[in-house]
Amino acid sequence: MMRYETVSFDCSDEVRKLGVELVTLAMGGLHNRDTSPDFEAYQAEVFQEIRSAWAGKSPRQDAIMSGFRELHTRAGFSNRNYPASSEALLEVLLKRGALPRINLLVDIYNLVSVQTRLSLGAHDLARVAGNIHLRMTSGEEIFWPLSAPAPQKARRGAYAYIDDQDEVICFMEVRQVEKTKVGLDTTECFFIVQGNAQTAPEYLGHAAQHLAALIQRFCGGQVRLIYS
Repeated sequence: MMRYETVSFDCSDEVRKLGVELVTLAMGGLHNRDTSPDFEAYQAEVFQEIRSAWAGKSPRQDAIMSGFRELHTRAGFSNRNYPASSEALLEVLLKRGALPRINLLVDIYNLVSVQTRLSLGAHDLARVAGNIHLRMTSGEEIFWPLSAPAPQKARRGAYAYIDDQDEVICFMEVRQVEKTKVGLDTTECFFIVQGNAQTAPEYLGHAAQHLAALIQRFCGGQVRLIYS
């Protein structure tokens, strides 16, 4: 069987009590590439809609963004040093008018993130060891943030997505890692659609469906809902 058909996910009660709400899904049979003219046209339209909707407004005024800030405060982390990925992306879009291009799969989930204000992540399942667990860190886990020169120990007392080798694949919804980053050779992915106490389950579900539909539209593949 393919990895996307067998990988499992669980979330600890301690993390859920903080106010983390999420949906996870896996996809296989994906065809990633640098970009797609059809996607670029779609993306440009959505970016324009978002910029118009946010004209004269600040992400800090948004209820979902505030929910992430409250979540980080409850977990004992500074929002200045640990902003939610969705807030960071939206601020880049509003300032520069676009987001940096990475590759098609990454660009799709980043687009959905700024559309929904939810924090999204994707992880190459070929690089994930075993199954995935969202739990509090002990401080002994290996954590190699994207673009960092070397791995380090994870900070103790954070919520993080961790594989069976005790390696962090996503630290809170703030930093993803070198180990499982999505490349042009990625064919199977584990996707996270994460919110907070301000996001209803229905909203998360619709966002996950939207993400899967866009990926299938531009990258093909099959989808499997794992956790909601």
